[in-house]
Amino acid sequence: MREIVFDTETTGLSNQTDRIIEIGCIELENQFPTGRTLHLFINPDGCKVHPDALAIHGITDAFLADKPVFSAVAQQIAEFFEGAHYVAHNASFDMGFLNAEYTRIGRPAISPDLVIDTLSLARRRHPMGPNSLDALCRRYGIDNSHRNKHGALLDAELLTDVYIEMNGGRQAALGLSTDEVVSVERDADEEVVEIGERLRPLPPRLSAVELEAHAKLIARIGGDALWNKA
Repeated sequence: MREIVFDTETTGLSNQTDRIIEIGCIELENQFPTGRTLHLFINPDGCKVHPDALAIHGITDAFLADKPVFSAVAQQIAEFFEGAHYVAHNASFDMGFLNAEYTRIGRPAISPDLVIDTLSLARRRHPMGPNSLDALCRRYGIDNSHRNKHGALLDAELLTDVYIEMNGGRQAALGLSTDEVVSVERDADEEVVEIGERLRPLPPRLSAVELEAHAKLIARIGGDALWNKA
């Protein structure tokens, strides 16, 4: 299954009067990142960035002045998403803006059947919350310390990790990336997958405090065993 995890930054909150100014997309196949991404800054075509939005993402009108307008990149965006499901956190916001941009240039809206809302998924899995992207990163041990401001590609990268964790993908795949699958051989009856050396070590699941406590426990158990033998 092909999915695109994506996020947008906008000039404000209303998809009827505000515009998309940044979009970041990450391609997944069977919940594995393929390495393909799309990251664009977009000129809002005369719509000014609201001060409240500027405080969140830091993208200024001056920075956007020489960027292409949405109509100039719409085909590139549509081609990147073609044949995939759209995965976003609070998807009604991002899809509302994307569909509004498509409507302005005469393109059809995206079917809701193609949309996966990770906020809805998180609320079902963790009904007591909180379920913001930052809260989910903390819940799943994903480092978001570099997220000083919102950014479409950065948030899409964090959401990709969260989405994989919510679906158990990392554990199910034993942390293997597609780069570590050396070859796949098929014959009439079976499929044989050869796994190469892991390119990146898996991140530790235990904190330094937990490791220290474990070491002390082992040392104490070993001491008790020697005492019992004596």
